[in-house]
Amino acid sequence: MILERIKSEGLAHNSYFIGSGVEAAVVDPRRDCQVYVDQAHQKGLRIKHIFETHRNEDYVIGSVELKTLTGADIYHGPGLPWRYGTTLTDGQEFRVGRLRLTALHTPGHTDESVSYVLADPASGPEATWIFSGDTLFVGDAGRTDLYGPEEAPRLASALYDSIHRRILPLGDGVILCPAHGAGSVCGGRIADRDESTIGLERLQNPALRMNKDEFVSYKLTEGLERPPYFSRMERLNLDGPPLLGRMPVPPPLTATEFKAEMEQGSVAVDTSLPPAFGGAHIKGAYSIWLGGLPGFAGWLLPYDVPILLVLEDDSHLEMALRYLIRLGYDKVGGYLLGGIGSWYNAGFPVEKLGLLSVHELKGKLDRDEGLTVLDVRGGEEWDEGHIEGAQHIYVGHLEERVSEVPPDRPVATLCNVGRRSSIAASILLRAGHQAVHNVLGSMTAWRAEGFPVTRKAGAVRSGNALTQASRSAD
Repeated sequence: MILERIKSEGLAHNSYFIGSGVEAAVVDPRRDCQVYVDQAHQKGLRIKHIFETHRNEDYVIGSVELKTLTGADIYHGPGLPWRYGTTLTDGQEFRVGRLRLTALHTPGHTDESVSYVLADPASGPEATWIFSGDTLFVGDAGRTDLYGPEEAPRLASALYDSIHRRILPLGDGVILCPAHGAGSVCGGRIADRDESTIGLERLQNPALRMNKDEFVSYKLTEGLERPPYFSRMERLNLDGPPLLGRMPVPPPLTATEFKAEMEQGSVAVDTSLPPAFGGAHIKGAYSIWLGGLPGFAGWLLPYDVPILLVLEDDSHLEMALRYLIRLGYDKVGGYLLGGIGSWYNAGFPVEKLGLLSVHELKGKLDRDEGLTVLDVRGGEEWDEGHIEGAQHIYVGHLEERVSEVPPDRPVATLCNVGRRSSIAASILLRAGHQAVHNVLGSMTAWRAEGFPVTRKAGAVRSGNALTQASRSAD
């Protein structure tokens, strides 16, 4: 028997490759799915089934792509008008070689959510693994707010029932295989480890130690952000996304070609780290460091115009492209050959972003220089401690709320260590703000120096998905 977890960086997404005999199955494949074909080829297996646990919201599912490559059948849960694949019935069984896989309808995260229970009849009839999708995570349970506040109580109640009536009775020894790990926006407090069992979750998962009323209340007060690109992912994953065929190869662009593309309306994204972006960047470019693309591109970048990349190193192209493809960004128009150096070597003007240490920021505040301190972290991070007098707007909402930041005063942006705040600073520069500074080290460095912090009464370090994802990325 073969069971491989395939992790997709940035999205904290887990897919699974299952093999037995000469047959294989994949659970929740990602869009750049050649990895599964390669696994099958290396192990002498044929991919026969593709199983989806639900219509995913945070990335483009790779089921249609993988079916095209392998001829495998696609299956997903009941309750949605799928335009591809086959809808399962609760309890439906499949064979993967000698293994038995049973579909278990587990609504709550979404109505069509399905878990898959795997057993090895040669060893015994008992369940051995469960692929729980977004129903049950290591350390938490899935979010229940995706249909809006009116539906959230119903979904939370259904999720509790799915966990306690359908999953926990399978037995403490069953190995848990969720669709996401720590840092995903699809759960609230996912633990930072991959391995667990139902028994460990029963003992350690705070969400499983609540009664139903407590669980529903907990879910209704999570306060998770819903990135705007979720709606696009839902449509693509219901209808079936466009086929890639192969990974696209964006062309290298000279500085002159890059400039011409920008003048035609293309959007530039600089994936350099904040100090490099601050030193010199192309006017109008967004600053989203390479590791931040999965978490923040969907908040800011349009889908209807080409995206241009400015890379800190040309070797970063493949990773940047995979991050964008997984979010449905198929219009990657090219990358600046040679990076920012080729731009200024061509004689084109560069823009700079002020960089402040926390000591410089403290000095400016002590001297009352009229500086706006803009904290762009998530709500829980803000509650756990912020600089007195700072303005708070989460980075994902800044572009739509940029008018709330005084344009006639210098601004210092900060977050946890200075990466999200570089995104925020680039948004302000694009909006026409002149005196913008990014605080390197941000609140981590501020606290390390023992500078004063204001904390919301009753705030606790609970690490919800937004906080967790931001901290892990930042």
